[in-house]
Amino acid sequence: HSPPVKTGEKPSETSEVQQRKEVCHWPCQCPPVPTCIPGVSLVKDGCGCCKVCAKQSGETCNEADICDPHKGLYCDYSEDEPRYETGVCAYLVAVGCELSGVYYLNGQAFQPNPFYKCLCVSGAIGCTPVFTPRSAASPCTRVVGRKKPGQSICGLAQHKQLQSTNYRLMSAYRSLPLVLKKKCLVQATPWTPCSRTCGMGLSSRVTNDNRQCKMKREKRLCFIRPCLTNIQKTIKIPKGKTCQPTFQLPTAEKLFFSGCSTTQSYKLTFCGLCLDKRCCIPNKSKMITVRFECPSEGFFKWKIMWITSCVCQRMCSAPGDIFSELKVL
Repeated sequence: HSPPVKTGEKPSETSEVQQRKEVCHWPCQCPPVPTCIPGVSLVKDGCGCCKVCAKQSGETCNEADICDPHKGLYCDYSEDEPRYETGVCAYLVAVGCELSGVYYLNGQAFQPNPFYKCLCVSGAIGCTPVFTPRSAASPCTRVVGRKKPGQSICGLAQHKQLQSTNYRLMSAYRSLPLVLKKKCLVQATPWTPCSRTCGMGLSSRVTNDNRQCKMKREKRLCFIRPCLTNIQKTIKIPKGKTCQPTFQLPTAEKLFFSGCSTTQSYKLTFCGLCLDKRCCIPNKSKMITVRFECPSEGFFKWKIMWITSCVCQRMCSAPGDIFSELKVL
């Protein structure tokens, strides 16, 4: 117990520290690494010892049980004065998100589509399926003939790895063929539509095609068509036709992004336009890396979508609509 405090005398810092419960103990003694549910980060605890599942918004936290840093959460101790021992995870003040003309506050959960629930975190939107998908078929091949019917050639270690990553083998992550690359089962979502219908924009996808083989958000630049006031005069539609899928400008030009320009000039292929209600979108493309130079600020490199062909269709979606390609199965 702390010594009694005289009237008008403030308790010393030592007495306040003694009132706090010690949650960190060294040397570290860690339990088995837990398996966190999708969307919850596996992080090292505040003591710098063990891997734990990070606390989420509204959950209690302390010096050891830290809040999820990847979601912009921090431990708010304001209600536990003067000990400041136990707090509640809360969102840092940050920018909100905009989706299809609707603005969401930072940390706000919402469901813009019947199939997905989303969360706004510092200007970025993350979504998870509403329903738990069925387990995807194992990529391990089945042996026919010499071995017992239905026997898998996968080892025990491979089976355990596949079970631990089964939630990743959802349809949303299977747009690319499943390829084993340096012991990593490479997966990726489709690229989102370009954020702008004209001028330089951005598109993104989620992929584990990286050294860590972890699902990460990847961005690239996209340039569907230039913002020209006389674009109908620039694009020549053949007689008897209502659409011109692709076109190019007469000369190669430098690209501009965030006040910086490319060191080289490029003659890009752009998507054209239609006189009817159809819209032209990229059909086939590849990705190249371009270098931008900034006045008195050095240079940087960005990946950009290089369009090789476009297609004109009647299904047109607004730019930035991340749910435009969802279909009811």
